[in-house]
Amino acid sequence: MENKALDKLHRGQIQFGDSTFNPIKVSISQFYGIEINDFAVTVAKTALWIAESQMMKETESILHLNLDFLPLKSYTNIIEGNSLRIDWNDVIPKEELSYIMGNPPFVGTKLMSKAQKEDTKLILGKLKDYGVLDYVACWYKIAADYITNTNINCAFVSTNSICQGEQVAPLWKPLYSEGITINFAHKTFRWDSEASIKAHVHCIIVGFSKYNLNIQKKIFENGRVINAFNINPYLIDGDNVFIENVRNPICNVPAMYLGCDFKDGDYYIFSEEEKDEFIKKEPQAQKYIKPYMTGRDFINRKPRYCLWLKDATPDELKKCPNIMERIAQVKDFREKSDSSDTKRYAEFPTRPARLRYYSEDRNVNSLALPRISSQTRRYVPMEILNKDTIGGASILMIPDATTYLFGILNSNVHMAWMRTVCGRMKSDYRYSNGVVYNTFPWPTPNEKQKAKIEQTAQAILDARAKYPNSSLADLYDELTMPVELRKAHQQNDIAVMEAYGFDWHKMTESDCVAELMKMYQRLVEDNK
Repeated sequence: MENKALDKLHRGQIQFGDSTFNPIKVSISQFYGIEINDFAVTVAKTALWIAESQMMKETESILHLNLDFLPLKSYTNIIEGNSLRIDWNDVIPKEELSYIMGNPPFVGTKLMSKAQKEDTKLILGKLKDYGVLDYVACWYKIAADYITNTNINCAFVSTNSICQGEQVAPLWKPLYSEGITINFAHKTFRWDSEASIKAHVHCIIVGFSKYNLNIQKKIFENGRVINAFNINPYLIDGDNVFIENVRNPICNVPAMYLGCDFKDGDYYIFSEEEKDEFIKKEPQAQKYIKPYMTGRDFINRKPRYCLWLKDATPDELKKCPNIMERIAQVKDFREKSDSSDTKRYAEFPTRPARLRYYSEDRNVNSLALPRISSQTRRYVPMEILNKDTIGGASILMIPDATTYLFGILNSNVHMAWMRTVCGRMKSDYRYSNGVVYNTFPWPTPNEKQKAKIEQTAQAILDARAKYPNSSLADLYDELTMPVELRKAHQQNDIAVMEAYGFDWHKMTESDCVAELMKMYQRLVEDNK
């Protein structure tokens, strides 16, 4: 950029000057950095030297002047060390700084080393629920503290999880309260490693400061640029809202439960063939075997089965040696587990570990959906499960769900909310009851609107029923989705939007989410 300015200023004229003359005002000595890896420090210094040497040659050609320059004489302020343990003012006083740019480490909260957890506690320990935050969140907090009372602009390439799901409120709520403003954002994109063994990470870029920039805020996504009035922590143009994990729905709707977590080492789980073989050996086991589904089984409609011993009496179990053998194996598995949570269930080997949904006698069918679903699907597949089917730990279930509830949850309105506030597993949607379902603002339709949604919801079920041999993965693949199913969903989308009073001709998904967030704010205030 400086060379372009020099070219305009000198217009090809020969520049005269003595040996001390130096027209260059931009130097690598103005770049400061902290890097924990010694080899990377050397690489960074070398890269800066090479870049300055190349630019020097370009400057000489512009000014027709020989400049005395040896890159290795130039000083680079690249410091080796842990940037979470170094006072940044010791590297450069903040009053002398204009920009901070970085690509902090991408380490999830469950994958951090002991040292990284200690760093996190040091930087984030005073934040509520900081334990859910990824390692990269530390750099946002330390930068926010450092730039107080300055005009410094920051931008970090980051894991997208810090702007999704349960991580948003713990990180961004305190940052916003301290005056942070997001000035620009690049929404999720896949960053492919150039290594021979390819690694894919899903990133965002967030530009922020602690002063109000008099510029147009911009959101970048899929090659498009959106001019925004305000960028909230979910990286959409809307009010600053923080969707917090809650135990119960904020609207008057049925509770959603996690499925059953056996923690059994799969000793209670059978494939179709394994189930048949087990019953041959133990015919009396027939009444204790029920259909069972995990998220993957659900999506692929693949039948599996489980031993359900919740209501079996000791004398009945004693008559089934093969079941008793399985009970002993489960007890042994739990006792030897490294998890204290699993270990404590060794005292109750006939019962699953998590049993909340099944704590009462539920003689009703349930709406079920997988906790993880591919981002390539427009709709998270949901289905009504028979009352005898046991949902596994990767299934979410709503007992006695109505077609009206099915219609709302299968709508583009709910999917827009889910895509914005849910967590992610890599890039796939990670649906949760606490952050997605319980916080979702429901409409208040009149009788005619409600009846219409019930009708369009039933049309979705009817369209699916025409393809009994197709899995939900097949039906909701954007390339193979049947025409009548897509049309049924489109009619359901329209019916639900009308119930909200949304203009389905004009509203974008971002517009829809912005309105839902306003509804959420009102509901939270009303529930206080």
